[in-house]
Formats: sequence, C-alpha cells, structure tokens
Amino acid sequence: MNILLMLLPAIGWGLLPPIVARIGGKPANQIFGTAVGTLVVAVMMTFVYHPQLSPFTFLAAMLAGCFWVIGQVGQFISFQNIGVSTTMPTSTGFQLIGTSLVGVVIFGEWSTTMEKVLGAVGILVLILGIVLTSITDKPLIAQDQPNKKLPTIIMLLTTTLGYIVYMAIPRGLSDSGLAIFLPESIGILVAVMVYVFVTHQQRIFKQRSSWLNIAGGLVFSLGAISYIGSVQNNGVNSAFVVSQLAVVISTLLGMIWMHETKTHRELVFTVLGLLLIISGAIITTVF
Repeated sequence: MNILLMLLPAIGWGLLPPIVARIGGKPANQIFGTAVGTLVVAVMMTFVYHPQLSPFTFLAAMLAGCFWVIGQVGQFISFQNIGVSTTMPTSTGFQLIGTSLVGVVIFGEWSTTMEKVLGAVGILVLILGIVLTSITDKPLIAQDQPNKKLPTIIMLLTTTLGYIVYMAIPRGLSDSGLAIFLPESIGILVAVMVYVFVTHQQRIFKQRSSWLNIAGGLVFSLGAISYIGSVQNNGVNSAFVVSQLAVVISTLLGMIWMHETKTHRELVFTVLGLLLIISGAIITTVF
C-alpha cells in the first residue's frame, strides 16, 4: 500500500500536462478548468475531514495557491509553444533548483560542509539535465513562424518562481497537509479569475474546453492529496523523490500520446536529461 501511495503523486502530477494538452483550449481554458476541478475535490475533502485552521494560516495558504497559478499558467503557455515533452523536464529542473536554494537560504538546510558540497553537485546535475532535455535539431514550430523556444524557456524560468513560492509557504506554517488544501484551492480560483478578467478572456466561461479541463484539476488533486499521505507514511525525502517521476510520465506521454516527435539524437539527450534530473533530485534531497 505504501508503494502505491508513493507512486500516486507521480501518476497524478504526471498525467496533468498531457491531459490538459490533449483536451486543448487556450491556457486560460486550461487553468480555469484545473482550478474548478481542484476546488471541487478540496470542498469534498473538507466535508470529510473537517480541518481547523487559524485565519493567518488560511490566508497564507490562499496566497500560496495564487502563486501556484503563476507557475501553472507559464507551463500551459509553454505546452502550446514548445510541447509537453520539452516543457516538463525544463520546468521540473527549474523547480528543483529553486526549492533547493530556498531551503538553504530561508530554512537553513544543508548545514554541514558535506551537505553543501553534495547540494551544489546536485544543482549542477540538474542544470545539465535541463540543458540536455532542451536540445533540439529542428524547430518545434512551423518555419514561417518566429522561433519561440528561447523566449518560452525564459518565460518558463520566470513563472517558475510562482511554483517555488507555492512550495515554500507551507513549509513555514504550523498547519499543513490536508488542512491547507481548501484555502490553497480557493486562492487558485481567485488568482485564475483575476488572470481571466485582467487579460479580458471572459468568453472562456462559455467554452466547452474550459469545463472539460476540470479533469486536470481532478488528477492534480489526486497527486496533491496522495503526496500528503505519502509524506506522512514514508517521510518527506522518499515521498518527494518518488513524486519527481511525474516528469518522466508527462514527458513520455507527451511523445507517445501527444505525438511530439523527436529525432534519435533528441530522444537520446531527453532520456539522459531525465535521468540527470531524477539523479539531481535524489542528491539534493536524500544525501
């Protein structure tokens, strides 16, 4: 049972990118559907568990959810520009580097010299993995369109800061786990509504793809809830490292299910890059 619990976060989070990419729609459709699906699950879980939170924790968790939207919108835009199989390894690598640095600077992790050395090695391995997975032999878009790859990766790096804040805030709270899932999901929906109205995309509320993308919120919630259970049963390090298999699932499904073609050379570099990203996660987390 514990093995299944460890694998469920990777399955849930790994399925999110190909599912929303397969359903289609614009990033606004995808993020709205995902937000609604997440809130539905959070409300159901609240009725079952009746968690108690202080007002401060509730607001902090809402803020974390708002920052998650920044990271997720960046991913959804990247799916359209450079594909799932390129976006996910790059985004995951950025997240791992950022969360490791936050752990050192803010939470005082890697206190010994050996931990600092291994952490630095792990980050270098992650960077190399990102570089390898981003190597291409040809444009991923039509030749009559401007090359979007470099601007998209820069945008992905910038929006990944949202993910880093989203993951950092709960670490500073006394309450965590299922207790903060509802306020996080409320914050997600609030931030999505702000995004939709600021970008003048209110028409998405009437579009079919917006509501179909609720499926994305359901699989995201599966990953989030099972990750909480995995942390409680298997410890933070083991749960976190196994959850990073999500990048392998989403990348492979991007190529197989979404038919994102790669040359033999690109495929070799992608596989090597994925191995390095997983290795970097292990080095920076376990050792």
